[in-house]
Amino acid sequence: MRTVFSPVLAGKKVALQGRSLLHRLGRDRRGAGAIEFAIVAPLLIMAYVSAFEISVGINMSSKVSRAASTVSDLLTQDTATTADTLDTMKEVTKRVIAPFQQTEGYTLKITGVAVDKDGKATVAWSRDQAKGQPYAKGATVVLPSNIQGAKSLFFVRTELSVPYTILLMAPNLSSRLNSFRLAKTSYFGLRKGKEITCSGC
Repeated sequence: MRTVFSPVLAGKKVALQGRSLLHRLGRDRRGAGAIEFAIVAPLLIMAYVSAFEISVGINMSSKVSRAASTVSDLLTQDTATTADTLDTMKEVTKRVIAPFQQTEGYTLKITGVAVDKDGKATVAWSRDQAKGQPYAKGATVVLPSNIQGAKSLFFVRTELSVPYTILLMAPNLSSRLNSFRLAKTSYFGLRKGKEITCSGC
């Protein structure tokens, strides 16, 4: 008996085979885990690195704040200081910030602020990390809102600013994107007496 070729039957057979193949392909889950991992893994790595960077940045910011407060705290315990003593304060900040590095480009400004009976605040003396005088004696000082109105007092103001670099996984990224400064200004009032004198300032 001779078989007669029918284009219609052949087309139906091919269509059925195609549907069967697609059906089997749709049910085949082999390799799906690898594909899902390839999609999710970069997102998980980015989330981990970001969380690490944020936690390190917060820790560094806290240390900068503590370092500035420590300097003011130490200097307000006595009624006299010297330029040499002020120059050692950069070592104090370095030790407080450890194990982070106090890299080049940091600034440390320590200022004695006298407030007269009328509430006017002026610079009594000042010293920076380079043994310079960042503010002129007698220059007016604007006190923060929480201590404005104080009269006949003496404050030590410490301004510490430290450069900080983020994105440890991308050190070659533009410095404008991965570097900024962590800064803190601390005011501490004199604990005894009426002022803090500074010899050599």
